[in-house]
Amino acid sequence: MIQNVHERRLPVSPEAGGRLLDALASPSDELWPTEQWPAMRLDRPLSVGARGGHGPIRYHVEHYVPGQLVRFRFKAPAGFDGYHEYLILRVAEAATVLRHSLLMQTIGPARVSWPLLYRPLHDALIEDSLDKASRSLRVEVPEPHRWSWRVRCLRAVARGAQRRRSKRSEPERATHTPAKRARRCDVSYRLLTYGSCRARPLSRSA
Repeated sequence: MIQNVHERRLPVSPEAGGRLLDALASPSDELWPTEQWPAMRLDRPLSVGARGGHGPIRYHVEHYVPGQLVRFRFKAPAGFDGYHEYLILRVAEAATVLRHSLLMQTIGPARVSWPLLYRPLHDALIEDSLDKASRSLRVEVPEPHRWSWRVRCLRAVARGAQRRRSKRSEPERATHTPAKRARRCDVSYRLLTYGSCRARPLSRSA
């Protein structure tokens, strides 16, 4: 079982922290770091049953308590069996802990792809999210998070992969059958899009 937890103590009221959570994936989102990472997109306002994801990560809202908790159940990548969530914890009237937790079992190839590839990107994204939350609440960030060399390398490869795909002409794409295109969209590319700010439009059937 994998348990991955990031948290930030903030000198603000739980209500202020809760407002950040409730605006997640909306035009006024001040929690998700869309400036550096693929946007979190949902097919409807934040609510139980809303479906979407970010980059190659797909999920749906399994549980939502406004101002307190939102939990997303993974649907993809294959082998991710679990959830991730944001939680607002009251410490005092003017002190709050913003916590992000991921709890899952990995199955098959995910046993390798999670520790080697997805986890570094996940950790960097969530730390950037906590930094953004602090700035949104006008809380000083003494030591802003810095990406590791592995994260920088993965993101550089992601940009290169996306540039190569964007240069392919439509006629060239048309020469590939749907089955061939599906095979080309393998785990390596799906992972690499995690490091890109460009995201595909969200389908209602996501």
